[in-house]
Amino acid sequence: MFVTTHWSVVLSAQDSSSPQSDQALETLCRAYWFPLYAFVRRLGHNPHDAQDLTQEFFARVLEKGYLKAADRERGRFRTFLLVALKRFLANEWDRQHAQKRGGFTSVVSIDEELAESRFTAEPVHQLQLDVLFDRQWAMTLLERTMTHLQAEYTATGRAKLFEFLRGCLARDESALPYAEIAARMNLTEAAVKMAVQRLRARYREILRTEIADTVTSPEEVEAEIRHLFATFGP
Repeated sequence: MFVTTHWSVVLSAQDSSSPQSDQALETLCRAYWFPLYAFVRRLGHNPHDAQDLTQEFFARVLEKGYLKAADRERGRFRTFLLVALKRFLANEWDRQHAQKRGGFTSVVSIDEELAESRFTAEPVHQLQLDVLFDRQWAMTLLERTMTHLQAEYTATGRAKLFEFLRGCLARDESALPYAEIAARMNLTEAAVKMAVQRLRARYREILRTEIADTVTSPEEVEAEIRHLFATFGP
């Protein structure tokens, strides 16, 4: 049975005053603000304006019924957000830009220094902005998955094991050989191989859950996985 996700809860809650809907949507906004911020920056806005625009956009999403105006784009949360952001930038920025900095509603926690360090660390691309947005969305999903996985291992007293195994997730060339990990952890090599298999399986489970939170049906999960990873292709 497909577990009810944040996004499907939002979609089913037609009453905009529903606390369940508001909380679910705000949770998703807090999780995925950076791809939107990076998109605004790539349009040429300076960091201060990009932060204000991103905050005001999320305020509109949460307070002004943007959700109901995006029926055809609802299937994937990232698509809904990007379409809504483009509409917001086209229709609202001219009216809002004269407002003093700091006058916008703060909805998500944006560390401007962190945001800019992440943005400037990204290589310069000639790709379309929509493709870069999807790629950044995929990277955010992977980061959230890794953070979740690390937290699980730490909570169960396996933080050291996780640090040794994380490079094995994607078969990183810098990853230690199984035999060396086994020696450092006082395990057999067979035990390390099993631990890596379990780590990869749990990683896939968490990633699918993260993606399920942004689509409305189990069928869309596989399609979303294929699409997002395709953005890393040539």
